[in-house]
Amino acid sequence: MIDTTSASRRKFLQQIGYISVGFPLLTSCIGEPDPVIAAREDYEGGLPGSMRGAKTVNAWLQVLEDGRIRVLSGKVELGQGIRTAIRQVAAEELDMELDMVEVQLAETGLTPDEGYTAGSGSVPNSAMSVRYAAATARQKLLELASVKLNTTADDLLLYNGTIKAKKSKESLTFAEVLDGAQIDMEVTTPVKIKSKTEHRYVGKAVPRTDIEKMVRGEQVYVQDLRFPGMVHARVIRPAGYKAELIKMDDTGLAAAVPGVIKTVVNGSFVGVITEKEYQAVKAGRYLREHTEWEDNTSFPEQKELYNHIRSIAEPSSNVKNEGDVTAAFANSPTVKATYRKPYLKHASMGPACAVAMYDGDLLHVWSHSQGIYPMRNGIAAMLGMETDKIHILGIPGAGCYGHSTADDAAADAALLALELPGKYVRVQWSRTDEHTWEPYGSAMIMEVEASLDAEGKITGWKSDVWTDSHSCRPNGDAGTLLDARYITNPVQMKSRGYLAGGHRNADPYYAIPNMQVNAHFFDGPLRVSSLRSLGAYTTIFAIECLMDELAEKAGKDPLDFRIAHLTDERAVAVIQKLREMTARETLVDGEGLGYAFSRYKNTAAYATVAARVAVDKTSGKVAVKKMWAAVDVGEVINVDGLTNQLEGGMIQAASWTLMEEVTFTDNEITSKDWSTYPIFRYPDIPEVEVALIDRPDEPAEGGGEVSMPPSGAAIANAVYKASGKRVYELPIGVRKV
Repeated sequence: MIDTTSASRRKFLQQIGYISVGFPLLTSCIGEPDPVIAAREDYEGGLPGSMRGAKTVNAWLQVLEDGRIRVLSGKVELGQGIRTAIRQVAAEELDMELDMVEVQLAETGLTPDEGYTAGSGSVPNSAMSVRYAAATARQKLLELASVKLNTTADDLLLYNGTIKAKKSKESLTFAEVLDGAQIDMEVTTPVKIKSKTEHRYVGKAVPRTDIEKMVRGEQVYVQDLRFPGMVHARVIRPAGYKAELIKMDDTGLAAAVPGVIKTVVNGSFVGVITEKEYQAVKAGRYLREHTEWEDNTSFPEQKELYNHIRSIAEPSSNVKNEGDVTAAFANSPTVKATYRKPYLKHASMGPACAVAMYDGDLLHVWSHSQGIYPMRNGIAAMLGMETDKIHILGIPGAGCYGHSTADDAAADAALLALELPGKYVRVQWSRTDEHTWEPYGSAMIMEVEASLDAEGKITGWKSDVWTDSHSCRPNGDAGTLLDARYITNPVQMKSRGYLAGGHRNADPYYAIPNMQVNAHFFDGPLRVSSLRSLGAYTTIFAIECLMDELAEKAGKDPLDFRIAHLTDERAVAVIQKLREMTARETLVDGEGLGYAFSRYKNTAAYATVAARVAVDKTSGKVAVKKMWAAVDVGEVINVDGLTNQLEGGMIQAASWTLMEEVTFTDNEITSKDWSTYPIFRYPDIPEVEVALIDRPDEPAEGGGEVSMPPSGAAIANAVYKASGKRVYELPIGVRKV
């Protein structure tokens, strides 16, 4: 079974405020439990961002009749292990065993509206909200129990869902304390949270329970969902973005393909529903051969992409201006370079999928969207429905980090399910659909220039970034969904979303007295949106490569040069840790060791990455042999989950850096499969090693995106060390070395 937890929307509505308490008061006994009497400290700081929109305890947790706790989170599982991290903090604050805590993720009407699962924000926003809700619940349960047991709070022990009076030995379960109700009080500071020295789970390596299912090939993903009487569908899309349907002839379809239930034409949206899945595949092929499109798509020549980007950019916007860069450049020699990154794909291992069913009242959708509430708003706008008539359940998809095609597949399923009420309609995208229609990470250019004084210190820095949007995620604007642009009365996007993600980290985290950052936004030819780390992968690639060039010009060791420009001790610590990790490396001819540093968003986690590469002097082929990361995310919640994210981030960034690039002709995407868009395969994957600097007294930050930005630069710097050739345009491939 896929772990959607037991609650459906209707079941949830039945449960609110109506927990049936079947245990008689004062008769439960907890024997001699292990009373974890941990000290609690007053937390006086601000509440997490997600909690500001859902302040009551019962928005985040419920006490179940059987003594367990159900924790609610609006985040989805992307492989970051958020379910486990949330379970850890809830069990910690409520002194429960981990298996007594159930975590329900992402279901409209049930879990809090936490927007998107993005920006390495699941731990600081959702897990921390659960921590404070659980800590508040603990205090309230003790207060209520002291009244019911006619004793003082000091006389009580709380452990694993039961509260016991030490003197009388009487006890109550949480459910008995609440007597069928939930805790609806608001969470306010100060919140008494567990002393970090008393933690049993937080800061430990707790394995995820879903990994074994994945390894065994059991049902985990939305692609695995099956329902009684479920039917299958495919959507037929044209080659080009701007194509319009001229003609579709399905008169011979029923004879050619058995099991066809319905073809659906809505403007230039074409879908077909069949009884069985392979019938849908064959029906899709048939219709593709019997449709005519007028294609007005026009892309620039790929070799002219970066010139095209400059030609269409809007007037520049000044993002940061400190000191006097012009004067600094006038008084010291400068080093200047231009770096380029192509369009990149999410390249999800599993193409998008969704299931929808319209029961005549509610439209239910199962999706691997990373923002179920925003997607619901988008679908409601597209269909002209009330949002409370749409019920969405988040189910993991197979391999994606960012805004993928999940929401578009959900829109497909929603459109088709309305055509066949009462039936579960499953839409499965093909590999070609996925590679062709997904929203890519924007191609980018970054020009950087810096001046050095006679002592080898940077006196001035200027960054110019050319970027499209990195956030066109679904929201109340129907045009953010692909289908809305092709149905009758099509809707185009009204806004290009969050543009600041494009110049993320473009201002170096170094102490530089004169600094200027300019952004040149453009509305590019290819569909784009959020790809892991947004613009930071490109900006850090440029900054950290130039830092190596500046260090060489100054005659300094690259790590010493960076440290000399840092005033933040935590930043220095991750660099020193990385130096220790790589100190004993012995390189052979043709190998190089490169480094790079960044603090994600300049406000979150710190990461320093090293890469050891080998360059074949004959072919120019680059192989990444090993990568190291020293990382400080503040308080570590789950060592295992965090390490996995950092390792995965390095490997994916290494694949981007060496191999990946979207290709296109004048009217269509040509990188349609794994042959035309190669990514790392198992033999390409380097050995990886991660060191965590745990700082339990610092706020917990997410780690999903922090190792990617410095990884590309570390590899490029290592390639320079190995070959003497500096790479300014990605992917590195073989032609640039």
